[in-house]
Amino acid sequence: MPEFPDIIVYIEALEKRVLGVELKHIRIASPFLLRTAFPPLSSVEGKVVKEIQRLGKRICFGFDKDLWLVLHLMIAGRLHWYDDRAKASKSRGLAVFEFANGSLVLTEAGTQKRASLHLVEGTDGLAKLNPGGLEVFETNLAEFTAALQQRNHTLKRALTDPRIFSGIGNAYSDEILFQAQLSPVALTQKLTPEEVRRLYGAVKTSLTDWVERLRKEYGERFPEKVTAFRPDMATHGKYKEPCPRCGNKIQRIRYAANETNYCPHCQTNGKLLADRALSQLLKKDWPRSQEELESLLRDKT
Repeated sequence: MPEFPDIIVYIEALEKRVLGVELKHIRIASPFLLRTAFPPLSSVEGKVVKEIQRLGKRICFGFDKDLWLVLHLMIAGRLHWYDDRAKASKSRGLAVFEFANGSLVLTEAGTQKRASLHLVEGTDGLAKLNPGGLEVFETNLAEFTAALQQRNHTLKRALTDPRIFSGIGNAYSDEILFQAQLSPVALTQKLTPEEVRRLYGAVKTSLTDWVERLRKEYGERFPEKVTAFRPDMATHGKYKEPCPRCGNKIQRIRYAANETNYCPHCQTNGKLLADRALSQLLKKDWPRSQEELESLLRDKT
């Protein structure tokens, strides 16, 4: 799922292309994409884009009469820009937004279509789509601490909950926790003030760093191939690869369609966190360290 850094570079690329430009027509290929019936989409056709902003992981296009077109890419949604309308018309997108100077195409991989499009009026309409998470770049340490420790969640859950923090998801939470050298399963209300301070700094530093990296990678080009798995990430998607800090192998916790990646040496004091897929089979024999796990796997081969 595109997260804070990805959404920021998307918005910056869109501002260069469609800010102050007329949206001529919207073509919707999937009836499941549009989640609102009023105002009708025709309300913004022929209108100029006045503003583009982020709302959590959503991209919001502002028009006259305080109308907002709000796009949520969810897990597999991606945006593509075509200067040539003929090429855009040939794409298999869920939606095509035809501007006076080109076309923006929304695609979504896979069979589960979760991306959504809303057209709402005013700040009240936007507020209904806002999960309410804290904007970390608009807060101080005390406010961050209060939001983090309001409930006793694991750090991974707290960072990725859009009702607690805005714009952070599965990929960048792994990078943040690695930078802060904190366990993904540490409980928020048991963190020391120093650990909270370290996490607060890591959130800002990591997100800022990745925004700059993506800006440099794309340059003036429209962001294509936006992915949660990048070669220069420290832990996310790096299972069994060496930790860039200590050289030990990165481990993972798998759940549903997601996984959490971490370094046992740097983040969990050498403790191997239980992976449900294996621990259900091994139960009490679940290894307590990386060395025990590797020994167990060797014995079974």
